[in-house]
Amino acid sequence: MTRICIDPISRVEGHGKITLQQNKQQVITQARLHIAEFRGFEKFIQGRPYWEVPVLVQRLCGICPVSHHLAAAKAGDMLVGAKQLTPTAEKMRRLMHFGQVLQSHALHFFHLSSPDLLFGYDDEVRHRNIVGVIQDFPDLAKQGVLLRKYGQEVIRITSGKRIHGTGAIPGGINKCLTTDDRDFLLKDIDQIVEWGVSAVGIFKKIFYEHADYHQQFARIESNMVSLVRADGALELYDGGLRVRSADNRLLFDHQNTNNYLDLINEHVESWSYMKFPFLKSLGVEKGWYRVGPLARMNNCDFISTPLAQQERQEFMKLNNGLPVQFTLAYHWARLIELLHCAESIRELLPDTDLLSGELTVKGDMQQTGIGVIEAPRGTLFHHYEINEEGLVTKANLIVSTTHNNQAMNESIRHVANQYISGNEITEPLLNQLEVAVRAYDPCLSCATHALGQMPLEVNLLDENGLILDKKIKSSNYAG
Repeated sequence: MTRICIDPISRVEGHGKITLQQNKQQVITQARLHIAEFRGFEKFIQGRPYWEVPVLVQRLCGICPVSHHLAAAKAGDMLVGAKQLTPTAEKMRRLMHFGQVLQSHALHFFHLSSPDLLFGYDDEVRHRNIVGVIQDFPDLAKQGVLLRKYGQEVIRITSGKRIHGTGAIPGGINKCLTTDDRDFLLKDIDQIVEWGVSAVGIFKKIFYEHADYHQQFARIESNMVSLVRADGALELYDGGLRVRSADNRLLFDHQNTNNYLDLINEHVESWSYMKFPFLKSLGVEKGWYRVGPLARMNNCDFISTPLAQQERQEFMKLNNGLPVQFTLAYHWARLIELLHCAESIRELLPDTDLLSGELTVKGDMQQTGIGVIEAPRGTLFHHYEINEEGLVTKANLIVSTTHNNQAMNESIRHVANQYISGNEITEPLLNQLEVAVRAYDPCLSCATHALGQMPLEVNLLDENGLILDKKIKSSNYAG
């Protein structure tokens, strides 16, 4: 047996287990991303009053709590009969969400992905990390830190705290901006937009220098699901569901998110606690899909902010106007969205509705509430049922990373078939597998509701299921 030398899994939010199965011809016949822990978040929400849910569900994650906060608040809007929020409430929520997407995308690109992109996937492990970026590209590292910090400041000012705030409530919000808050955010926004343009340029330079690699690595053909605005524009906070097939047909367009169960179903596998969503109309085998920045960029007709729209036009030329299916193009799309959020914040901040106005609205109570939002990693569904006392009787959450579950497995399989030779697994090879997963920016604690410590375990099996090689890498991270 070949000895495997693998450093601990790095630069993803959460932990996983990969198994590879190889036949006598050294062909990978099976590649799986396993998530083997379970927390049952949907269960323990039951029995809690609906007004607590927007705060409770944030504990799913410390990276994207705002997304869960807003999705649950939108579901709460339905529960309290708030059919249309006040201008102040909706604009405050949108500002909060732009801050969330901005900080999350900055974290992923600069802290988690840039070491591979800047240094190469086979660079020495001791150098291929954020410390190496700080040493070799100090200005770039600082730019990433300050971009994320600005997004967190937007969250703090709109929700009360940088993490696990309380700004959104069923039917609206609990505060508006002060003049000092607005002026504080306006002070640096031009610089933030400039850095957004620069970030897109950095990735484009890397992409064009290694275009063949980027276009073929982990490339798969998939369906795409996202929200779009009524006029077809990129939409992160609200909108209708658009589903595009792998061959570029619109299967559904502007579908009411309240009817998501008519479009999407989930199945389970014995080897993972993360479910596998699929489009009912296509079935389990052909109905899997991707969500997130790549899907949103392919699905929308245009972006409403000028600089981001200009960048999208160049992006869509990658596949001659057809959907871009390169997995590593997720990074490019993610940075275009970062730029869009910065531009949107700049456009929104001078709006006087942020400074004053009615904060909440209510109507007739309902027993079903569904909230859908585009989280940084993709479309996020929160669905709650309550009884006459306002207590949750049922909760269903389909998290962004869950939607991408099958796609991540397909990408792993593609990379494994392309790079594994014989029975040997080297550290650079394992990093290639991680790079494929990392492109999706997965948040495994959100997707599986995992709790506790989970190592990465990579097994290499023969065609009879016997282990040829195994490497376990422990972690002290508690998800």
